[in-house]
Amino acid sequence: MNETPFPYDFIAIEGNIGAGKTTLSKMLAEQFEARLILEQFTDNPFLPFFYENPERYAFPVELFFMTERHKQLQEELSQASLFYELTIADYFFIKTLLFARNNLSQEEYRLFQRLFKVLNASFKKPDIIVYLHRSVDILLENIKKRGRSYEQDISGDYLLQLQNTYFDYFKMENDIPILIIDLEDSNFQHDNEAYHNLLELLSQSYTKGTHHIRFSLI
Repeated sequence: MNETPFPYDFIAIEGNIGAGKTTLSKMLAEQFEARLILEQFTDNPFLPFFYENPERYAFPVELFFMTERHKQLQEELSQASLFYELTIADYFFIKTLLFARNNLSQEEYRLFQRLFKVLNASFKKPDIIVYLHRSVDILLENIKKRGRSYEQDISGDYLLQLQNTYFDYFKMENDIPILIIDLEDSNFQHDNEAYHNLLELLSQSYTKGTHHIRFSLI
C-alpha cells in the first residue's frame, strides 16, 4: 500500500458537471490504494427525461439521487476502514440539497429539505472538500467531448446556476476546509506536472473555511 501524503482520511472531490471529479478521484484512489466512492448517476432512470423537461421531472430525479446517494454512503461509510487509510469520493451528500435547491420549486424544495435533514443527520462530513472550478465554456467543451447523449442539452445558464449554488453554500460552511482550485484548462490526466502540483496542494493542511487557489499561479 502506498503511504498517503495527505493529512486527511476522507476527501470529497466536488465540482460542476464536466469539471473532472471522477477522473481525479480514480487517479488518487489508484495511486494511494484508497477506498473509492463514485456517484452512480447513470442509474437514475429519470435523468434523460429531466434534461428534456426539467420542470416536470426535477422532483423524481432529485428524490432518486438522494435515496441512492444515502444508500451508497451509508453502506460505505458505516463499515470500519480495516483495509484503507484513505477514502476518496467524487461527491458529498450535501450535493443532494444543492442541486435540489437549484432545480425544484419552492414548495417542492421545502418538502425535499425536510427529507434531506432526516437522512443527513447520521453522516460524517468529509475532512476536506476539494472543488474543481472551471469556466462554463470549458465545462461545456468537456461535456461535449465525453459524449453522454442525455447531457448534450445542458445549457451554460444551468451550469452557471449550479456554480453559484455551490459558492453560496461554501460561504456558509465553516466546519471543514474547502479548497476551491481554479483549474482553467489544466488537464491533470495527461499532464504529470499539473497532477503533481495538485498532489502538493492536497498534502497541505488548511484551516476551516474557504481557500481559493489559482492553479496557473502555482
